[in-house]
Amino acid sequence: MILRKCSVVGISAPVSLLEWFDLGKELILVLERPVPAVDLQKYKAENGRTLIFHLFQVILKQLVDAVKELEDKHIFHRDIKGQNILIETGSDVPRVRIIDFGLSCFVKQRSLYRIFYGNILHIPPEWYIRSCYRCGPTTVWQMGVVLYEALHARYFSTARFLTKKLSIKKRLSTECRNFLDACLAIVPEKRPTLEELQLHPWLR
Repeated sequence: MILRKCSVVGISAPVSLLEWFDLGKELILVLERPVPAVDLQKYKAENGRTLIFHLFQVILKQLVDAVKELEDKHIFHRDIKGQNILIETGSDVPRVRIIDFGLSCFVKQRSLYRIFYGNILHIPPEWYIRSCYRCGPTTVWQMGVVLYEALHARYFSTARFLTKKLSIKKRLSTECRNFLDACLAIVPEKRPTLEELQLHPWLR
């Protein structure tokens, strides 16, 4: 149901549900498979750190637009990460596609969640501090995690970030650093909304 609502074959950022079969104890989903495409992790490895830095504004802008589209349709992906972001490579400009909606859910405005689903390394700080989290701020946190891993060529861990064992590079541009700092704000209320991220100078 979520995939049917959020995607149009070949047009939407989320991959599309083409067919499904209910076998009683099993549900088989046939999903669109963009070709040629690789996940973001492999794309970074294939293109090198310098090239990915110049292209990553394009990728992040598309990703922010994509998750904002999901939010507008009241869909919470829950697990935005490099392995769940496909990059179509059939043209000069990379195109972002979102995959793996196995943990996603429909969300009501300001819904509060107490059980975390997703990559445990990327848990938003508020889950540690308040034992709960919300859709919008969590998705923005995940945008920060994706960007951090792309720019620093290392895996992100919320626990290590909170204990100051991970730091943000000082030699990033002012606008890029501001974008990353905003996404990774410890207090969720201080993070921008996805709409505000769309208007951020670094993406314009």
